[in-house]
Amino acid sequence: MPQNVVLPGPAPWGFRLSGGIDFNQPLVITRITPGSKAAAANLCPGDVILAIDGFGTESMTHADAQDRIKAAAHQLCLKIDRAETRLWSPQVSEDGKAHPFKINLESEPQDVNYFEHKHNIRPKPFIIPGRSSEPTASVPPQSDVYRMLHNNQDEPTQPRQSGSFRVLQELVNDGTDDRPAGTRSVRAPVTKVHGGAGGTQKMPLCDKCGSGIVGPVVKARDKYRHPECFVCADCNLNLKQKGYFFVEGELYCETHARARTRPPDGYETVTLYPKA
Repeated sequence: MPQNVVLPGPAPWGFRLSGGIDFNQPLVITRITPGSKAAAANLCPGDVILAIDGFGTESMTHADAQDRIKAAAHQLCLKIDRAETRLWSPQVSEDGKAHPFKINLESEPQDVNYFEHKHNIRPKPFIIPGRSSEPTASVPPQSDVYRMLHNNQDEPTQPRQSGSFRVLQELVNDGTDDRPAGTRSVRAPVTKVHGGAGGTQKMPLCDKCGSGIVGPVVKARDKYRHPECFVCADCNLNLKQKGYFFVEGELYCETHARARTRPPDGYETVTLYPKA
């Protein structure tokens, strides 16, 4: 049913629109901000806007409707169409006005008189007709079975054992080798503990300074050195990425290796690099 709603200015109005002629849908309110002017005017999501300040919305695009709403300064007059069916939400009233942030979740009392019958409204135990609801003993109190069950409760009883366990227990107690056919002695598995010496890794020793190497290590043939000890024996030039030469068990750069290696007369020294 169409109705007129007036929101006092200025903006913000507190509602969100969707639709328009460019979307082939009517202009519909999709969201109401709690406590806003739209909420105070009782606007609801789903209300269809038919006119904005007297201008019909049949040919308005979404942007045109926004411009009309923004142009309203003192008040905003909306003509809306609201469906008859609405979602119910329990509101809390304070001073005769609905509170926008509180709802009532208490259950309402219900009348059960509309039920056609009241059978088993309160649960009752199921009793077979002709029998008493009091439990009765399945064994007569004066029978031998009853006395045996009640007299042996305090006496210690032997634990129940299977036939195979009794046979094994008798063999262990007797200590003889007269075992039944098909049986054999079984020993518990023993876990072998590996020696600690084989699992530990020795710390390499530096060939130059003689101390242990922790961290990066340089290996040249069968010798280990610290990165800072990997130098020429004559000039202390670091041989990293420069190449090294062994002469009589010492490391040298190419210049001092040539100086220490003297070929026979008539021959020249030629440096040979190993193939990668």
